Amino acid sequence: MKPIVAIPMGDAAGIGPEITVKALADPEVLNQARCVVVGDKKVLAQAAEFSGVSLKINCIEKPAEGDFTAGVLNLIDLDNIDMDSLKIGEIQAMTGRAAYEYIEKATKLCLENKADVLATTAINKESLKLAEVPYIGHTEMVGALTGTKNPLTMFQVRSLRVFFLTRHVSLRQACDLVTKDRLDVFIDDCIQALKVLGLDAPKIAVAGLNPHSGEHGLFGSEEVDHVIPAVEAAKARGVDIEGPIGADSVFHQALNGRYDAVLSLYHDQGHIATKMVDFERTISITCGMPILRTSVDHGTALDIAGQGIASPVSMVEAIRLAAEYAPKFKRG
Repeated sequence: MKPIVAIPMGDAAGIGPEITVKALADPEVLNQARCVVVGDKKVLAQAAEFSGVSLKINCIEKPAEGDFTAGVLNLIDLDNIDMDSLKIGEIQAMTGRAAYEYIEKATKLCLENKADVLATTAINKESLKLAEVPYIGHTEMVGALTGTKNPLTMFQVRSLRVFFLTRHVSLRQACDLVTKDRLDVFIDDCIQALKVLGLDAPKIAVAGLNPHSGEHGLFGSEEVDHVIPAVEAAKARGVDIEGPIGADSVFHQALNGRYDAVLSLYHDQGHIATKMVDFERTISITCGMPILRTSVDHGTALDIAGQGIASPVSMVEAIRLAAEYAPKFKRG
C-alpha cells in the first residue's frame, strides 16, 4: 500500500491552498502516495477555482475513509475560516490560528498511526504572532506537539543531504558556536537521523568553516581547535566521517555520491549549496522526532497569492520525498 501522507494546507491567505490543490491534481503524486489534506473546504474550493484545477473534495473524518482515486482531494475539514473576513495576500490572525490547527490535527494523525508521514506547506510567522501562537515555525510546533526537545533539520535535493550545526543566528554568532562539544553531539545526532531514514551505515563529511578549511590555521583557527578534534573523536567512536573539507567542493562531492550527507556549519553555507542545485526541489526534512516531516522550503508568497500562478513543484517534491522515506522510517 502507498503511504498515507497528511498535508496541513498552510496559511489560507498565502499560496498553501493553491499549491496543495495543484499538487494533488498531479498524476505523479497519485502514483506515489495516498494524500489526506487537513484544512478548510471553502478555501480549497476557492483555490481550485482560481487555479483552474478540477478536483472533487471528499470530506472525511479519518484517513482510512479516503477515496484515493484520480480527481479526488480527501479532506479533514476543520471549517475554521470565515470567507467574508479572509483577505488573500494579507497577514491575518485568523489564518495564523487556523494554520496552527491544521498542523496540530495532522501531527496527531501521524502520532496515532492514522497517517504515515507529514508533508507541510507554507505558514506565515507574522500571522502566527498575531494569533498569539507561541511558536515561530513548523519545526518548533511539531517538536512541541511530539514532545521533541531538539528536532533536527535536514535539507535534501536529489542525492545531496545537508544538516546544519547553526541556523537562525548571525554569522558572527555562528562562528562562535562551532565548538568541539557541540560538534560531538551534532555528529552523533546526524548519524542517528540518517539511520532512522534507512541509511544503515552512513558516510558523512563536515564542511570547512573558513576558506580552504583554514589552511592549518592560516585563515582561522576553528578547524584546528574544534572541527578536526571533533572529527577524530567521532572516528574513534566508529563513525564513518571525513573533514573538514572545503565548502567549495564538499557539497559537489556529496551530490555525486561520495558522502551520504554533509554537515554544514552555518545557515547560508548549506542553503546556498542545496538551492543552487535545484531551488524548487530543495526540501526540508525534520528528523529526531517520533514522526517524520517533510516540507516545502518557501514561504506563503503573499504577493502572488490568489492569482493562480504559484508553482506546486516544491509541494510535489515534498510529498514524493515523504512517500519515499515513509516505508524506511523507523519510528521512535
